[in-house]
Amino acid sequence: MEKYSQFRDRGTAIAPFFPVTSPPSGLLWMPVHLFLFAIRVPALLCFSMFYFTILRWLPVGSFAKKAVLWCMIGIPGIWWIDLQIDRVKRGSLNSKAALARLPSAGTIIASSLTSPLDALYLAAIFDPIFTASYPGTRLVQRISLFRAMQLALLPPQLVPPRSSADKLVPLSEILARYPDASVVVMPECTTTNGRGILPFSPSLLSAPPNAKIFPVNMRYTPGDITTPVPQEYLRWLWRLCSKPTHCIRVRVAECVYNNPMLTSPTPASSSTSRSTGLDTVANNSYETNFFDTADIGDGSDTLIGSDDVEDGLTPDERRVLDRVAEDLARLGRVKRVGLGVREKIDFVKVWGSRRR
Repeated sequence: MEKYSQFRDRGTAIAPFFPVTSPPSGLLWMPVHLFLFAIRVPALLCFSMFYFTILRWLPVGSFAKKAVLWCMIGIPGIWWIDLQIDRVKRGSLNSKAALARLPSAGTIIASSLTSPLDALYLAAIFDPIFTASYPGTRLVQRISLFRAMQLALLPPQLVPPRSSADKLVPLSEILARYPDASVVVMPECTTTNGRGILPFSPSLLSAPPNAKIFPVNMRYTPGDITTPVPQEYLRWLWRLCSKPTHCIRVRVAECVYNNPMLTSPTPASSSTSRSTGLDTVANNSYETNFFDTADIGDGSDTLIGSDDVEDGLTPDERRVLDRVAEDLARLGRVKRVGLGVREKIDFVKVWGSRRR
């Protein structure tokens, strides 16, 4: 484990790139896992192929598309979704005040990135436009839902592919081109295990000053369906389809603006929740790994290594990115870390050599 110590954040002792493991269920449960996997995978593949090859190209309404997406979410056993919104009283999710605090057309969703399920859930709820962000550039690339899910299983990239260089545009242009949709930005640029928030790409700074930016954090139980290690397709599919049930914990913060004059103070902890099937999941139900057992302090004061990402930014621009990052960390009850895409690339190389 000593060679992996460089991939633990020096300020918080968090290792955001290590896969989360669940306690083994024992041999007695193996027939159940095999049975669930055998019946769920064919159904999931059929619905996925139907949606991505046929339905998404047909001129049908969003209701039919969202229905198929919800089937894709429910087939692996994701039947419990716990939603909370900042500054909305409990039991008021259907009120006008609650709906005004949710992403809508013309807004930006700054989402955490831990699993392909992130994009699938956002598509089923908001039907947004997805984008890919890269470190060191404020421009983004418009991508499809399938590509957004695929990026969560692929190695990280420091720069855009050459074939995509002419497709990079600011967020303001995407919002102007698609005024009837929200836009998803994943500013961390690569997946984590959900234990920390990585330094941001400056892509959010290309948003218009009056556009609402909603930080949205998603966390999973069991946590082993996150994909911090890329290209483990079959392992992820087994963990997703062999477990009886999964839960998604969704948190939506108050909107932020790309304008310090419009950004309100950090919201209070009051929120509302809606659970599908079960009550809110207990905090101690999330799995941990070896590198999350150390006693850590406040990550907001010990962020290391973010200067490389924020180089060239004005103080006001840094405050905007810090506000969104702090909201995501607060929503996920995690810390901000200084490890970024470059460290993730080095980790993947070391992890791959160990596996070989």
